[in-house]
Amino acid sequence: MNILKNVAIALAASAAFAVVSGSAYAEDKGVVGISLPDKTESRWITDGKSMVEALKAKGYTADLQYANYDVPTQVNQVENMLAKGVKALIIAPIDGKTFSDALALAQKRHIKVISYDRLISQTKDVDYYATFDNYGVGVLQGQSIVTAWQKSGSKTPYNIEIFGGSSDDNNAHMVYAGGMSVLKPYIDSGKFIIRSKQVAFDKVATRNWDGATAQSRMDNLLSAFYGKDHLDAVWTPNDAIAIGVISSLKGVGYGSPQQVMAVVTGQDADVQNIKAIIRGDQTTTVFKDTRKLASVTADMVDDALTGKTVAVNDTKSYNNGAKIVPTYLVKPILVDKANYQSELVTSGYYTQAQVK
Repeated sequence: MNILKNVAIALAASAAFAVVSGSAYAEDKGVVGISLPDKTESRWITDGKSMVEALKAKGYTADLQYANYDVPTQVNQVENMLAKGVKALIIAPIDGKTFSDALALAQKRHIKVISYDRLISQTKDVDYYATFDNYGVGVLQGQSIVTAWQKSGSKTPYNIEIFGGSSDDNNAHMVYAGGMSVLKPYIDSGKFIIRSKQVAFDKVATRNWDGATAQSRMDNLLSAFYGKDHLDAVWTPNDAIAIGVISSLKGVGYGSPQQVMAVVTGQDADVQNIKAIIRGDQTTTVFKDTRKLASVTADMVDDALTGKTVAVNDTKSYNNGAKIVPTYLVKPILVDKANYQSELVTSGYYTQAQVK
C-alpha cells in the first residue's frame, strides 16, 4: 500500500508539474537576443528598454547586451547568444560587415535575424531590417538649414560646414545622401559656401559618431577658416556630434550678444539636446520614436517565429551588398523650439521635468 501511495503521490506531483510547465511555456515563447552598440548615447538605452518591454508584451524574454562600441565584443556577444539557443537575434551593428560567420550559423539553426536601425552588410543571412527613414532624416536636416537661411533674409553667401556620421554605419551614408539632396543645389549655385571645401563624405565623416572628435574638428575649422567670417550653419547628423560642435562654437563666442549662434541640426532628440534647443544653442533635431521602432521590431520577431507574414514597407532600397533586405521604415519627425512640447512631452516620450 505504501508503494502504491508513493506512486500516486509521484504521479500527482508529475501532473502538477506538467500543468505548471505547460503554463510557463504558454507564457514564455523563448529568449530573443538583443545586441546594441553602447550606453554612452542615451538613445541606445531608450531603444533597449523599449524593445525589452515590447518583446515581453508578446511573451518573449530578452537578453539585452551592449558592446561599448567594440566590434570584437559585439561579435562575441552574438556568438554567445547563439550558443545559449536564442529564438531570434536583433542586432544594431557597430560595423555591419563583421557578422558573416555568426549569422551563417544562425541561419543553419533557423534563428531569425533582424538588423535594427543599422544595416548588417555583406551577408545573405539577415532576414529583415527595421529602421527609420534615414534618407528622410537627412532631408529634414537639410530643409531645416534652408528654412533658417530663408528666415534670416536669404543672405548670400551663407557660410555652412558639414559633418557626417561614422563611415562604417550605413545609416550615416543614407543621412548624408538625404541632406545633400537638399543642400547641393544651394552649394552648387554659390548661395551656400563651404569655406573649408570639405564636402565629400570621407572628408566629413565622424568615427563612432563621437562628439569629442567632432569638437576637435570644429575647433580646427573655426581656427583655419572663420577668423573674421561668421559661420552661419553647421549640418550635424546626430545629437552627440551636435553637442561637440556647440561646445566648440561657444568656446569662441558664438551664442553671445556679440556673435549670434550658428544654426545647428541634430538627430535622436536626446535630453541634453532638447535642453540646448530650448536655450537656443541648437536649432533642430530629428525625433525618431524608438517606441514605434521597438514595436515594429517585436512584431517582426513574433510574426517570423509564428509563421505569419512579416510586415515591410520597402523591398527595394536596402541592398546590403549580398541581398536586398526587406525593410520596415518608421517616419522621423523634425523637432524645434516650437513643437518639442507636443512631440516629446505631451506624447509621453519625456516628462516635463526631464527637459527642464
